[in-house]
Amino acid sequence: MTLVQLEYVVAVDTYRHFATAAEKTFVTQPTLSMQIQKLEEEMGVKLFDRSKQPVVPTEVGVEVIQQARLLLSQAQGIKQIISDKKGEIAGELRLGVIPTLAPYLLPLFLKAFLQKYPKVKLKITELTTENISSCLKQNKLDAGLLVTPLQDNSLKEHVLFYEELVAYVSKANALYGKKYVLPTDIDLKMLWLLEEGHCFRSQILNLCELRSALPEGKTFEYEAGSIETLRRMVEQDNGITIIPELATLDLSTKQQKLVRYFDTPAPVREVSLVTHRDYVKKRLIEVLKEEIMAALPDKVRNNKNERVVNI
Repeated sequence: MTLVQLEYVVAVDTYRHFATAAEKTFVTQPTLSMQIQKLEEEMGVKLFDRSKQPVVPTEVGVEVIQQARLLLSQAQGIKQIISDKKGEIAGELRLGVIPTLAPYLLPLFLKAFLQKYPKVKLKITELTTENISSCLKQNKLDAGLLVTPLQDNSLKEHVLFYEELVAYVSKANALYGKKYVLPTDIDLKMLWLLEEGHCFRSQILNLCELRSALPEGKTFEYEAGSIETLRRMVEQDNGITIIPELATLDLSTKQQKLVRYFDTPAPVREVSLVTHRDYVKKRLIEVLKEEIMAALPDKVRNNKNERVVNI
C-alpha cells in the first residue's frame, strides 16, 4: 500500500469517474486503474462497484476511503510542518464559501492574498453550509467561510466578524419613508426570500419570526437563488428584502437610497472561518484570517455581536 495508491482511490471517490480522476491526478487512466486494482488485490476486497455509473464505493470501500483521506491529510501535515519551520507560506488551501458571502467577501481580500503569498495554491468552491460542513469532515476541504454558530462539535469555528443585516426597500413600499425599521414593520406579503437550502433564508425567517406557510393574501410567490436577484425584484416591484451589509458596498448612489438600517440593536450574522477540529494547515489558516480581517471595511470589522440572528 502506498500513498500514491490512496491518492488515486480518493480521486476516484471524489470525481466518481476513473478518467476524470486520472486527469486530476496527472496520470493515464490505465496507470490509475492498475494501481487501484493492485491495492484491491493486496487487500482482498473491491473498493469500487464498477458496474454502476457513476462509479460508487462498495460498503468496505467507504470505510477504507475515509481512512485514506485521514492518512493523506496527516501526510500533508508533515509537509506543512516542514514549510512552517522554514518560514515558508506555501501549499494548497481548499476553501469552501457560502453563496451569500462569496460575491461580496472574496473580492475584498483575494487579489491581495494571492499577491502576498504566491506559493499558496488557493482552491475555492461555492457551496451551501451543509455541503461545506460535510466536506470538512471528509477532508475534501481545509476550511470554510460560513455563518455560525453551527453547533457541531467536530468542527472548530474561528469567528472573524459580525455583519449587519439591512433592509432593501422599494420606493413604492411604505418603509421607504422611514429612516430606521423594525422587523415587525415588515409586511410579510411583500418580503422576497432566497430559496430553500440557504442559511441566510433561515436567518431572515428567524429575524421576522415568519411561518413557513405563505401569508394569507399573497397571490404570487417567488424564491430567488441569489441576493442579486432579490435586489432586482425589489427595484422592479413593490417589495422588500433583507441583505447582508457587505452586499451594499458596490451599490450605486441610486441603489443606496433603497437601503434602510434596523433600529438598534441591529441584527447581525456571525461570520467565521471553520475547520475540522483536527486540521493541520494551521499557518495557512492564520494568514488567511489575517488577510480577511485586514481587507474588511472598518465599519464591519468593528460591529458588535449585540443581536446575532442564528441560522
